[in-house]
Amino acid sequence: MAVKVGMVSLGCAKNQINSEQMLFLIKKSGYEITADLSDINAVVINTCGFIESAKSEAIDTILEFAALKNEGKLEKIIVAGCLAQRYGSEIPQEIPEIDGLVGCGSFDEIIIALDRAFAGEKPCLFSDISAPVSETERILSSGPGWAYLKIAEGCDNRCAYCVIPSLRGAYRSRPIDRIIEEAEHLAATGIKELILVAQDTTRYGTDFSGKRLLAELLRRLKGIDGIDWIRLHYLYPDEIDDELIDEIAVNEKVVKYLDIPIQHISDNILSAMNRRGTGRQIRELLMKLRDKIPGLVLRTSIITGLPGEGEEEFEALCRFLLQQKIERAGVFVYSPEEGTPAESMPGRPTQEVAEHRAELISDMQSRIMDEYNATRVGKTLKILCEGYDRIAEYYYGRSEADSPDVDGKVFFLGEKIVPGEFVSVKITDILDGDLIGEKSAV
Repeated sequence: MAVKVGMVSLGCAKNQINSEQMLFLIKKSGYEITADLSDINAVVINTCGFIESAKSEAIDTILEFAALKNEGKLEKIIVAGCLAQRYGSEIPQEIPEIDGLVGCGSFDEIIIALDRAFAGEKPCLFSDISAPVSETERILSSGPGWAYLKIAEGCDNRCAYCVIPSLRGAYRSRPIDRIIEEAEHLAATGIKELILVAQDTTRYGTDFSGKRLLAELLRRLKGIDGIDWIRLHYLYPDEIDDELIDEIAVNEKVVKYLDIPIQHISDNILSAMNRRGTGRQIRELLMKLRDKIPGLVLRTSIITGLPGEGEEEFEALCRFLLQQKIERAGVFVYSPEEGTPAESMPGRPTQEVAEHRAELISDMQSRIMDEYNATRVGKTLKILCEGYDRIAEYYYGRSEADSPDVDGKVFFLGEKIVPGEFVSVKITDILDGDLIGEKSAV
């Protein structure tokens, strides 16, 4: 009887891709993959270790499976990913039920870890985190109709609050031909939307060519039959040049939705964060983007509570967001991470103040989002159907203005609609950040 292995994937889209690669290797090796986590012999937990909340989620998940193991309902626990990379020498001591560790440079060694664990060993696999990006195949866990496409791994930006370079290594771009090859394969399996991800997509190509090649990559991806939408995530503001802007503007397959994490607008805070550029340059960039790309929807991320953020800096951030009316924003409370420069910086607001500021910005952004959604009522939108909610008796999906898991959805009435396909939907109402509509004949 085959050994049954379950996978729990936590954290970001980049981590999800690593989980999908491990699933491919697990299945290829002869283990049986199952989504029923109540009936497994082993579990692989691919963790995030970026900030405190992510670490807590990962530890809580490990402890849940440790309890199952102690009850005799599970034999082996393998912990992979960022938490393993960051605390490899500590977590087995704190949670002895763990049977093996797989660092961020060793995802391709997951079978070695499983085999050794079932042989009674306690493998700890930590290969070079700056090695070339893995080209292992994947078993998709996203969709239907869409998939993440990783174009690079690692990061060289060295933001003062961030531990990613120490976990994921130096910035490494994938060869453009390998990306195109994977995109063509995804299109052949029915994928219609590609979401390009990396720690910094705008740096694509700079490590092996000395110049930015994202615009060229978009031109190549445009030629793939079956791909209708190309979505860009994680664009670093000061790396967005005119060539890229012009390509986004004219490339009909690139959705007019850009994820540009700015983190703050105060020059003092941007400098403390070790972010390149100034508040003025961010404003000028957003103005240029809005001017050259009509109908553009922007997503960003904001951090409140960094050391040095006083009332003046916070009020400047609020004014900026009210003026810019960025349609999508994720708001995060600063998490002091050991080993980062920001951890030892003076003048950190209290946790209570930082959380209150995050709440204020979240409320403000919620109103901005509602205002934007109100402008979409009465319009007919192209929607990628993702499924059917049997309780609500509505289909649901996303428009060009919505990225999976972080933005709202469109719920709509219709008949005989296939998840993973596009459908025209006339928007009739809004509800709690989501849109309501009905299939249109147009």
